[in-house]
Amino acid sequence: MKSNVYKYILLLVVGFITFSCEDELPTKLDYSSYTYSDMDENGGNWNQVLLSGPEQITIDVPEDVSSQAYQAELAELKSIANNLDQSQQEVVAYWTNNPVVRWNEIALELIAKYNLIPGPNPDGTYTLPNPANPEGPPPFPFAHPPYASRALAYMSVAQFDGLITTWHYKFTFNRPMPSDVDNSIQSAYTGNSIPSYPADGATIAAASRDILSAMFPLEKEYLAQKAEEHMSSLMWAGINVESDILAGEYIGEEVAKIALDRARNDGMSKAQCPKPVSDSIKNAAFERYGWKWENLEIPTRPVGLTPLFGKVQMWNVPNVEVVRPPVPPAPGSAEYNENVDELIHFKNNMTNEWRRIANFWQDGLGTYTPPGHWNRIANEFIIKYQLNPLRSARVFAYMNMAIMDGGISCWDAKYHYHYPRPIQNIKGFTTIAGTPNFPSYTSGHSVFSASAAEVLSYIFPQEGNLFRNWAIEAAESRIYGGIHWRFDADVGTEQGINVANYTINVAKTDGAD
Repeated sequence: MKSNVYKYILLLVVGFITFSCEDELPTKLDYSSYTYSDMDENGGNWNQVLLSGPEQITIDVPEDVSSQAYQAELAELKSIANNLDQSQQEVVAYWTNNPVVRWNEIALELIAKYNLIPGPNPDGTYTLPNPANPEGPPPFPFAHPPYASRALAYMSVAQFDGLITTWHYKFTFNRPMPSDVDNSIQSAYTGNSIPSYPADGATIAAASRDILSAMFPLEKEYLAQKAEEHMSSLMWAGINVESDILAGEYIGEEVAKIALDRARNDGMSKAQCPKPVSDSIKNAAFERYGWKWENLEIPTRPVGLTPLFGKVQMWNVPNVEVVRPPVPPAPGSAEYNENVDELIHFKNNMTNEWRRIANFWQDGLGTYTPPGHWNRIANEFIIKYQLNPLRSARVFAYMNMAIMDGGISCWDAKYHYHYPRPIQNIKGFTTIAGTPNFPSYTSGHSVFSASAAEVLSYIFPQEGNLFRNWAIEAAESRIYGGIHWRFDADVGTEQGINVANYTINVAKTDGAD
């Protein structure tokens, strides 16, 4: 069942088994100031995802820099920026001149914090996390991979649309940065002189705060504090006066409202269905194909993870059917038996390298999940190529839309086919990577990774082989770990590529290239 696309990629990655991005990515990213590679003066003309155009959100015409009102703001900024204490200087350094990467990092930290399976009640029953009662028990949310992909997609899209609107008004009004008006003001972020009204940092802060507060309601106070700190740092850094910040904050708040309106109606609230619905899905698959997945985790949860995530609204793929993979090999078939033999071979001959790869890409409980892993990778290359905030938001928006669409298509296949995992079908088989609470076909790691790698390869074509190497290794890791069949990984990789191409086709026409 290996696809031509998959075989083509394998030609690009000869020798990938001995390769890992663990050796390539630094353990700590350097967010120090850099000069943007491009200001993207025409960024306000790019197509948006949710907005019909940047003027859907309107802001006031700013005061002229010669006006009394602006001069008063400038005097206030000068007084503040020239009298910073040590803690304020540290805050300025923390937020950097590309806070898109910092808010992405905050989102990943929250995902890791909430990526914990709700435990059983004393009587053995389970209570699902409830957004209407986020304190629980159990607390809401359980930030599993589908949930993480959705949170990252909504935040990234809101940032992107908000910054396109911000860029539109920046280059419409062309109010200069404070340091360009008064050369006695020293900007903390040198070399990036773009119009200051509205403040792009404030747009990012407000949009990110509001999206993440909806996704992680117990963190509202923390997120409000981070956003306030971020917006204060814009004056402390000497790059925005108060009216710049207020206008940017308004844009961020308005675009977040539009994004959250979509989120309320995208079907995610029904993804974790009750047991009778879950059982009917299982029985329908058994009637179609003669097999069904059984949950072998201990203790056993009565319902698999988000059986109806495959029905959540997609971003760029018209429907799940157009990317649904073919029927997997029937148990007992020649291809199936080859897969059994391969898994047993890996289990009986496990090497340190295979184990290391399985562990590196595990991204299990308490981590920022596979979607988060690829956001961490994207951050590194945004910094490497010194992208401005707008261009950075574009990377995350397209990548995370593709990742979420990939997850939706993967979960559709998982519960449509309801294919058993190796641990269920191979007598005496054990894994080194746990027992996921959802069916096997296709591999979520493979779909998430291929979707992300294809988008990143489009945006950073000179790094394409590297990204695809990592995606293939992520897929292979699940076979080494005993979690997936070979066909789960192979077909999942092709599925992720197919999904990503829908997003890439949109990106090609958005006006940014």
